[in-house]
Amino acid sequence: MRSLIVGSAVAIAVLGLGAPASAEGALEPLVGSAAERVALSDQVAAAKWGTDSPIEDPEREQQVLDGVAVRAAELGLDPEEAKRVFRDQIEASKLVQRGLHAYWRANPDEQPTERPDLGEIRPELDRLGEAILLQLRDTDELRDGPSCDGRLLSAYVHTAHDLTVLHQAGLGRAIPSICS
Repeated sequence: MRSLIVGSAVAIAVLGLGAPASAEGALEPLVGSAAERVALSDQVAAAKWGTDSPIEDPEREQQVLDGVAVRAAELGLDPEEAKRVFRDQIEASKLVQRGLHAYWRANPDEQPTERPDLGEIRPELDRLGEAILLQLRDTDELRDGPSCDGRLLSAYVHTAHDLTVLHQAGLGRAIPSICS
């Protein structure tokens, strides 16, 4: 478990938001933000571990998607397209949470000893959500173009190499709706 957390911390440090990328790596900031969100799923999983808080929370998920639709419209993005991207973000987080919960059940010595407060995690999720929406806006034309799939794959490979296998799978689940 320690390696999962250390790998996530390294990924967050390495994948921080930076200056806009060149055309060659234009999707890397967006994929990097998705990777940060996937890594944050570790804290969400720990917050829910050993509680009645389910991994699946349709009401909360709908609140997130409704907020995304409103903010996307404000930014001039297609709200339905933004919601598709964020559904993938949510599913990626649940994939990581389920993986960690299964790992912790199988390895009781690796279970989290502290439970983070979801109320303290949500502002970071909101920050990453805003970054993703802005990056979607800034790459709108590129994401509609014929080179998007190749650029997305390149950004994934560049970003995922420092992640654990679980987080690589989560990132793979987080990004399929980026290209239109």
